[in-house]
Amino acid sequence: YADVLMCTRGALRSIIPAHTNKPIVLRCSAGQSILTELSNEAVGVDIEDTIRLNAAAMAAQVYIGAKYEHKSITNLVKLIDTGTRYGIPTLAVTGVGADMDRDLRYFSLATRMCAEIGAHYIKSYYFEPGFEKVVAACPVPIVIAGGKKLPEMEALEMAYKAIDQGASGVDMGRNIFQSDSPIGMIQAVAQVVHKKEKPKHAFELYKDIKNKDRK
Repeated sequence: YADVLMCTRGALRSIIPAHTNKPIVLRCSAGQSILTELSNEAVGVDIEDTIRLNAAAMAAQVYIGAKYEHKSITNLVKLIDTGTRYGIPTLAVTGVGADMDRDLRYFSLATRMCAEIGAHYIKSYYFEPGFEKVVAACPVPIVIAGGKKLPEMEALEMAYKAIDQGASGVDMGRNIFQSDSPIGMIQAVAQVVHKKEKPKHAFELYKDIKNKDRK
């Protein structure tokens, strides 16, 4: 039901069935854990392995304003340059440190920098107020991150607001696979993204599929 899957190469090789024909956005920055400084990353996948895995795009975290901002930007530049050589686009993921404000000023700066560096599209966060201004000021498409697990109705409302304000898509993880009905939730989100279904109606679809799965 998803349009695309975003994952690491380890997950792709060990978990995703080989017959899956969904486009893959490959997480290519790595080198840290939640126990250390998140912005201290390196390029963790070689372009030859990216091609071997038939990835549709490469993704790298970019930490504007963080301790290792320069290093994360350098990682993005390397992926853009090598990917462009082989016709593979790059997704810039705006990482936000614990001490950073998720506001208009920050996301306007982060997304604009990623776009001007050469990212083909950007994954960022939905926030209020001002998200529509970030989208309007960014010359490449923005998809929103799902973030922390929310009640299903709240997640659908966030997705609807983002799409209504100009986002090109939604990249959700926990709000799908931690849902009581992942299949119902992914279909409900798809209705919001592709058909601009109102959250109330999408939530009814989610509940219908959830109830059918339990029978």
